[in-house]
Amino acid sequence: MAPMSARHLLQRLRFRQVALLLALRRLGTLRAAAAELGMTQPAATQMLQELEAALELPLFERAGRGLRPTPAGEAVMAHFEGLHGSLETMARTLEGLRAGGGLLAVGCIPASSPTLLVQAVAALKREQPLLKVRIVTETSDHLLDLLDQGELDLVIGRIAEGHAHSDYDSTVLAAEPLSLVVGPRNSRAREKALTLQALMRDPWVLQPRPSPMRELLEQEFRLHGLDTPRNLVETASMHTTVFLINEALMVAVLPATLAARHEQEGVLRVLPLQLHQALEPYRAIVPKQRPMSAAARRFLELLNVALAA
Repeated sequence: MAPMSARHLLQRLRFRQVALLLALRRLGTLRAAAAELGMTQPAATQMLQELEAALELPLFERAGRGLRPTPAGEAVMAHFEGLHGSLETMARTLEGLRAGGGLLAVGCIPASSPTLLVQAVAALKREQPLLKVRIVTETSDHLLDLLDQGELDLVIGRIAEGHAHSDYDSTVLAAEPLSLVVGPRNSRAREKALTLQALMRDPWVLQPRPSPMRELLEQEFRLHGLDTPRNLVETASMHTTVFLINEALMVAVLPATLAARHEQEGVLRVLPLQLHQALEPYRAIVPKQRPMSAAARRFLELLNVALAA
């Protein structure tokens, strides 16, 4: 048996086989995968057999009426997903170049400092006015999924549970302390001394589990011997949070830089109560095995310039 090599695989694999395995992983049955690709089930079965012959290993075994991946099958599908992400990134880059300016897709967690992101984007647009920049705001776990799928070029966030640090290159940008906040009409805004225990009687806005900010607040509550507030609204949206604390006189937690900016605008008040827990610093994250576009590389350079300013 000849040793396996990248050259050997490039000569024997076809993209249609990659598409079949990715559809099979997503849909669960060969029939559904074949239908999505517009082919018959016998043709899909033959293609799968040809792939196993090319790889010289069985990828699936029978499990009742369905198929169950072997360890080789799991490994191959995981690598094919990485290949799919690279192809998505390449397709997005080429589409942007056809449009005349290129495209950069950045994922950003709500808790990261808006100043760094805005400064880097503004500087990049001054240099490349025709570059289209897409910013997606979500929690780190969802952003990393999009990064793996090739929908994003880089993420400003944290490497969440379920994602391996070894799969990414990352640079620490900054720590982000948190502030407890209320709307300016809330009577709490005028109190000079507060305890977390006293705030348990108030309605709260919290990020949903398992976001790092929510986990930190849960730890803070436990540190004080308190349960999570029962009167709460869960949302990952910072804008919704700000609206709620004004409309419903609720207590919320926001990144300190964002809270300070909104306080200067008269939108909210920061409470005189410091949290003991601290969030892990957020990072600029890129896939380790995927080439970066020139726009993504320049954006990272500008992020570091903004960080050093």
